[in-house]
Amino acid sequence: MKPRLSMHLVNFAAEPPGEWQRMFDLAVAADRAGIGRLVVSDHVVYGERLDRYADPARGGLAGGRQPTGPDGAWLEPLTVLAMVGALTERVRLCPMILLAALRRPIVLAKTAATIDVLTGGRLDLGVGVGWQQEEYEAAGLDFSDRGRLLDHTLEVCHALWTQRSASVDSAELSFEDVHQMPKPTAGTVPVWVSGTVNRRSMTRLARFGSGWIPWGPDAADIASGIARMREAVAATGRDPAGIEVAGRLQLERDSGGDPQVAPTMAPVPGLVEAGVTDFGIGLRPPPGAEAAAEYLAPWAEAFNEAAGLPL
Repeated sequence: MKPRLSMHLVNFAAEPPGEWQRMFDLAVAADRAGIGRLVVSDHVVYGERLDRYADPARGGLAGGRQPTGPDGAWLEPLTVLAMVGALTERVRLCPMILLAALRRPIVLAKTAATIDVLTGGRLDLGVGVGWQQEEYEAAGLDFSDRGRLLDHTLEVCHALWTQRSASVDSAELSFEDVHQMPKPTAGTVPVWVSGTVNRRSMTRLARFGSGWIPWGPDAADIASGIARMREAVAATGRDPAGIEVAGRLQLERDSGGDPQVAPTMAPVPGLVEAGVTDFGIGLRPPPGAEAAAEYLAPWAEAFNEAAGLPL
């Protein structure tokens, strides 16, 4: 579980930008500079109750704010990652988070496996239930059953990825002796499960997860969150030692507001010790692939040094 530095590709805009070349330039730059993973966001449709984003009872984030209005332009994340994968060579690719239950499971399994194969096994699948009731309603799904719907989606994907002749028998559907090729390069697509430490999400993580995306208070106090996660996963009978964890690095700035490399990277050794393996960072490189790569390279090098990785 080698630590990696992770960056968000902004695949949405409050107003349609006309073209998205800057997003692709940043992807190329991150790959050249040695950034470990690129993540993108997901929304399929929007309703008009965007204040619900701040409601933790619905899966939202207390104090949070949805970054666009209901007519914001949101690119479909797996489509974006397929194109990014064609432009890059090393960087891992991850929707964080994909509202997986909104996709038909057999089609999601095929799409994810295809991206995985075409990118040489670079896809991670970050999944969660989301917060917006209107998306489930527009898909003909019951928002109140979103946890079970996600479990079902992952169950079908896992069967199709790992079984030559796949069978599923669940309340939602049953099939047997179904073949789907190609299989993912490593035998499965790594799934990263989003959520707080609660019974449902920890059972999901123990059953399907390669990594955990902490949410809410567990992300705010990540060391304690990891300890609780490991205890909860162990209680299901799974050894939590192999589960990766996504965290965030807070940018430290000088008096002029410019991000500073060394103080930003100072917490990395302690977070690695606590169990964080994926370090998200909110950098804003200049436009253009070459200029952005030159900007990002010192950050990647400083992270590798702080994490004890080869330079």
